[in-house]
Amino acid sequence: MTFPSEWLIYNVSIVLEDRVAHGAVHVKDGTIAAIIEETSDYEEVPQAVQRIDGGGQWLLPGFIDVHIHGGAGGDFMDASQESYEAITRFHASQGTTGMLATTMTASKEAIDSVLQAVSRFQAEGMPYTALYGVHLEGPFLCLKWIGAQNPAFLSLPRIDWLEDWELRFPGLVKLVTLAPENEGAMEAIRWLSEHGIVAACGHTDATYEVMQNAADHGLTHAVHTYNAMRPLHHREPGTVGAVLSDDRICAELIADGFHVHPGAIRLLAAAKPADKLILVSDAMSAAGMPDGLYDLGGLPVFVKDGVARLKEGNLAGSSLTMINAFRFMLENTSLSVTEVSRTASGNAARQLGLYETTGSIAVGKRADLVLAEQAFHHVSKTWVNGKLVFQQN
Repeated sequence: MTFPSEWLIYNVSIVLEDRVAHGAVHVKDGTIAAIIEETSDYEEVPQAVQRIDGGGQWLLPGFIDVHIHGGAGGDFMDASQESYEAITRFHASQGTTGMLATTMTASKEAIDSVLQAVSRFQAEGMPYTALYGVHLEGPFLCLKWIGAQNPAFLSLPRIDWLEDWELRFPGLVKLVTLAPENEGAMEAIRWLSEHGIVAACGHTDATYEVMQNAADHGLTHAVHTYNAMRPLHHREPGTVGAVLSDDRICAELIADGFHVHPGAIRLLAAAKPADKLILVSDAMSAAGMPDGLYDLGGLPVFVKDGVARLKEGNLAGSSLTMINAFRFMLENTSLSVTEVSRTASGNAARQLGLYETTGSIAVGKRADLVLAEQAFHHVSKTWVNGKLVFQQN
């Protein structure tokens, strides 16, 4: 498929970092060349440039999902190019333009295979959603809050493993989830911070005091806040209390109505600074698929009415997509479209150190864009680096 190197989309509500503007966006060589708010200024764009009528829909910065396991029947643990293409094709249709391939708690050999597969997929061009790198969710987790992870492969933090991965795949690991209360965790957090890798808490029984110590050592992220972590208590605020109250920590949120009650979502949104709340899907292979039996990290997962659970009843990832999370936030909080857009795009870009190039609609940034219908029920078009990667039939 060939793509025009220059095009203009007009008649759209452009969701900027701080406001919504009605107008047009001019894209040239994969980069946003201009944001045009006055119709008369369209004349400055050469007539030969392809023009796309946005039909009065929303034009958003592409969604960035830092916690996603799969979709369309594929899992990143498959470590296959076929699965990765299916996952990225499906989530591109849901507005995701960048993501971190997220692993499960598994053997080092299995994680090695994922890193090799992601590195190869990046090198071969990534035709749909871009894989920015890898999020290692485990194996350095806590048994008490194991959730849908496989306890057979739990390990204390291993800096030698981290060093090996960074040596063989420089810069590929972007985020590592661990339980800060585990022996050796503080040293691992400091190592991650020193190497520009986001250190995250998750699947953890860390007390408030341990969490404060972890943040002092460089921890800046919490995976799927509220889920699989020590809850809030008024005399021991726990992991959740630290995430709510410590502005050094970015909080992930699975906004599907199953993982977190809308009231708790509103509490989190009120507690965190505007740039410290990050929407994620935590989607597994069942995303975009019918109800049935699936696999997650070697464990059987039953999906019914779109909700994924282990046979014991534990929630096991989700079938959520980012466009649905976006709509859920609009419908269940008082956040504006601009504010929700930051949680779905800009904040993740900041956390990954990518905000200078993506995460918002601004001149000079990559044209990672999503055209969504007025009620945010579906995505009409998705562009990655200026290339159309999805168009609704």
